Amino acid sequence: MKKKILIQKSVNILKKKTSGTSTKYIFECDGCSKKFSTKDILAKHISYSHKTQKNSDTTAVGTQVEQTPVPQQTVIFNCDICEFKTSQKRYILAHLKAHVAKRMYCCNTCEYKCIRKSNLQTHMKIHTGGIPFSCNICEYRCITKSSLQKHIKIHTGEKPVSCHIYEYRCITKSNFQRDRKIRTGEKPFSCNICEHRFIRKSSLQTHMKIHTGEKPFSCNICEYRCIRKSSLQTHVKIHTGEKPFSCNICEYRCTTKSNFQRHMKIHTGEKSFSCNICEYSFITKSRLQTHIMKIHTGEKPVSCNICEHKFIRKCDLETHMKIHTGEKPFLCNICEYRCITKSNLKTHMKIHTGEKPFSCNICEYRCITKSYLQTHMKIHTGEKPFSCNICEHRFIRKCDLQTHMKIHTGKKPFSCNICEYRCITKRNLQRHMKIHTGEKPFSCNICEYRCITKINLQSHMKIHTGEKPFSCNICEYRCTTKSYLQTHMKIHTGEKPFSCNICEYRCITKSCLQRHMKIHTREKPFS
Repeated sequence: MKKKILIQKSVNILKKKTSGTSTKYIFECDGCSKKFSTKDILAKHISYSHKTQKNSDTTAVGTQVEQTPVPQQTVIFNCDICEFKTSQKRYILAHLKAHVAKRMYCCNTCEYKCIRKSNLQTHMKIHTGGIPFSCNICEYRCITKSSLQKHIKIHTGEKPVSCHIYEYRCITKSNFQRDRKIRTGEKPFSCNICEHRFIRKSSLQTHMKIHTGEKPFSCNICEYRCIRKSSLQTHVKIHTGEKPFSCNICEYRCTTKSNFQRHMKIHTGEKSFSCNICEYSFITKSRLQTHIMKIHTGEKPVSCNICEHKFIRKCDLETHMKIHTGEKPFLCNICEYRCITKSNLKTHMKIHTGEKPFSCNICEYRCITKSYLQTHMKIHTGEKPFSCNICEHRFIRKCDLQTHMKIHTGKKPFSCNICEYRCITKRNLQRHMKIHTGEKPFSCNICEYRCITKINLQSHMKIHTGEKPFSCNICEYRCTTKSYLQTHMKIHTGEKPFSCNICEYRCITKSCLQRHMKIHTREKPFS
């Protein structure tokens, strides 16, 4: 009721403001006989409608047909409820209706409500699929004639709206207003839940769906749901395999224009976003934000509600959650490999193709990913950034340190379902299972030797080549593997870590202890 009273008051004020005012000049267009209140408006009309230039002479833009002695009054209509302003009476009346809580016209399919019947008729075409207007140059189709007229200007290159301060031209006034707000940093629409601010009201309405969890658009092929229709259209291209944007320098193809523009910056070397703390620059704003949180602030605002993992980006959390759910949507079409991310599948496929694009400039090492090469280079530099806080062991990779820590905690999460064997890593369990299955996939091409792991085969091949890269710095002993050398060094140090729990016998290796135990059990395997 309060809103209705305010609207009625505003309408009464408008009637008072407009009564007693009259126009100073009336100008008539010679081309179409339309009349205008000012010379400038007539000049703009002729410039846009009749393609002629504005001149200083009055007769060049139109004919002065009437003059009255009453001075001109520029009437500005202000909304008493919000900050809306306009010079047109019909616009303020239409705007005031928008504040009325009860909308006159409602859609019987969705929750859409509007003031005008014409707006409802236009909206209904979304549900009926009626798209009567189509472009005769491209495949663009739309609901309204005005949308088609705006679209045609893309093909003609016409940009009638221009800025008198800087060199910017665009098709519509709304585009100009949006560009002005971007340049000034003006964001009048703010979220009342978080600190996000937006240039357009529609952007705020879309953002609010993040808080409500509403995802009105769904894929009819898979279970994908999203907030925006444009996001759904992009997603559908994954199923169709459509990649309309292609790079003319390399073979890159993509589904969206924004991804294509981002890719082109790789070739041009353009990095518009730079860190104000260090000298790093980035192609996208999101990568800059990730860099600042990862390197400088250490901030990880997104956390898993199941385990203690924290992440910088929400997309990283969504990927992590698939570990808990066991979801592996990406499947290899050659073997049974399944994975969580598309990038992991691409990396895996290089195993089948044999592609190893990254190579070491010191040795002959080649690998599939850049991260593998970076890890390998630490072997040459001797860098071991990860250290154990219990013993003196240091490691190149963080995962190696995490595996090592299980030695101190005694944690062995992986167990064999055939025997009592337990181990620290899944890989060790997989290798152990081959003992039960008898599987030995690696074979020597010189002799009949077969083994479970590739590293065992590499050690065996050194027997044929005579290569012994590991040598003792005390005596002349040389061997094929690092583990053999570590065992040998215990002879010099006198270290005997394995002891018998029956007698006082101590030895260097576990195999020696197992052989000794047979004395107590009286086991004689060789008879």
